[in-house]
Amino acid sequence: MRITGGQVFDLKEGFVRRELCLDGGSIAGASADGKTYDAKGCYVIPGLTDVHFHGCQGADFSDGDPQGLQTMADYELRRGVTQICPAGMTLLEDQLTKICRMAAQHKKNSTSGAELVGVHLEGPFLSYAKKGAQNGDWLHKPDADMLKRLIDASDGLVKLVTVAAEEPGAMEFIERAREWVTVSLGHTTADYDTAMKAYELGASHATHLFNAMPPFTHRAPGVVGAAADSGHVRVELICDGVHIHPAVVRAVFKLFGAGRVVLISDSLRCTGMPDGQYPFGGQEIVLKGNRATLAHEPDTLAGSVTDLMGCVKTAAQFGIPLHDAVRAAAVNPAKAIGIFGRYGSLEPGKAANVAVLDENLELKDVIFRGKVL
Repeated sequence: MRITGGQVFDLKEGFVRRELCLDGGSIAGASADGKTYDAKGCYVIPGLTDVHFHGCQGADFSDGDPQGLQTMADYELRRGVTQICPAGMTLLEDQLTKICRMAAQHKKNSTSGAELVGVHLEGPFLSYAKKGAQNGDWLHKPDADMLKRLIDASDGLVKLVTVAAEEPGAMEFIERAREWVTVSLGHTTADYDTAMKAYELGASHATHLFNAMPPFTHRAPGVVGAAADSGHVRVELICDGVHIHPAVVRAVFKLFGAGRVVLISDSLRCTGMPDGQYPFGGQEIVLKGNRATLAHEPDTLAGSVTDLMGCVKTAAQFGIPLHDAVRAAAVNPAKAIGIFGRYGSLEPGKAANVAVLDENLELKDVIFRGKVL
């Protein structure tokens, strides 16, 4: 297939008007099947990768329900998120083991929906003081042996783990875990010095920057300042128009550069669903409009109800150049979990996973494994 007439995402040049050729399931230098897709007036971008979302369409990864995971994969693919790395909540080890095994089975057996490329263990190695919407009763001290058991249960699909750097044993955990997965600081009270030590020991990521961590101030820069001073660190940003002020979104891109920002959705099971009350990690959340909060703590945000493609559009509306927003939702997350060799850009040899956006940045079509859905 030849995609013609569109503005094609290019890693170095921004958007360039050129043809994009697909040969079967891969991007190629030429196309052999003679088919043409007219993308005139549209932007042609790589399929996105969400490395931090919990659910959508009434399903949540932490349920451990195979059909629910399939529902999530189908929905995300329809929204141009062609690779998914769903996040588990703070749960007991038995339930975490169950969802890791489910992910491994889905990887082996699923024939439809977005491709499952990883698992993000957002919990349970977190700080009680910054647990946010996580269930405090199920928090666990950083435990590398437990993490290794979960990695094994997932057949190696666990790619990202969040830890509170100030918890007892966290530094030893980071030194071991960095050999297996990407280690992220989050749900933490860590100050600048503690976070810097964690990053020096091999942590390389920050979970939903600003949320569930100390604020960035001129005398106490905290995790945000430590991440900024550690050039190897990428930072997640929820760009749903609720969690982060537009000025702060712009500031983060200026401070870190477009190459170090990872847009995430942090979406919940109520994404794509009507207003109402929904279960969430042993608790209840209330959805009203584009805002989801804990039922018993209405001032506590529980996550977002915007998918990752919606976050790209929101970032552009906030003044982030579209090329940078796409980089943050396609290139950087793929690099963060080690799959950039196959996904995240439109070079020959990469997977033929493509999203086509109209001039208003609305999703027009999704091309997955070389086929228009």
